[in-house]
Amino acid sequence: MQRLQWGAILFIVWLGLTNSLDPEELIVGLLVSAAIVWLAVPRQPTGELGRSWRLLPLLAYLPVFLKNLVLSNIDVARRVLSPSLPINPGIVRIRTRLTEPYQRLILANSITLTPGTVTLEMDGEDMYVHWIDVKETDPERAGEAIKDEMEAGIARI
Repeated sequence: MQRLQWGAILFIVWLGLTNSLDPEELIVGLLVSAAIVWLAVPRQPTGELGRSWRLLPLLAYLPVFLKNLVLSNIDVARRVLSPSLPINPGIVRIRTRLTEPYQRLILANSITLTPGTVTLEMDGEDMYVHWIDVKETDPERAGEAIKDEMEAGIARI
């Protein structure tokens, strides 16, 4: 089941990236998705129930990420267009409550994909993030400002 879920996710990403419903694009998308799943997703031994991603919580996370992406883009654009807005760059340590490595990876990538922040390093439950406008240096409060809503969405996956 895990392979089928990954294949569906990859095919949806393919559709979003190509923005085309041409039969050739659909066939290539299916082939590429199947090849990636076949090469990258390990098979589960028969009779063993492994952890599989739940597709609905993953899809429910996308609007949360997109909202943060748009708000971050607006913030950075305002700072570029209005030089009087403060820029206080720095590196902050934030602490995550996520326990699974794949969840932490999704969070780190989500932080990096939003403009104004870049995840530099992950060390256990700590992440070091370069932030365009450091407002808090306390790991808990900085984490609330940077990742709180995204972390809650990722925890459900």
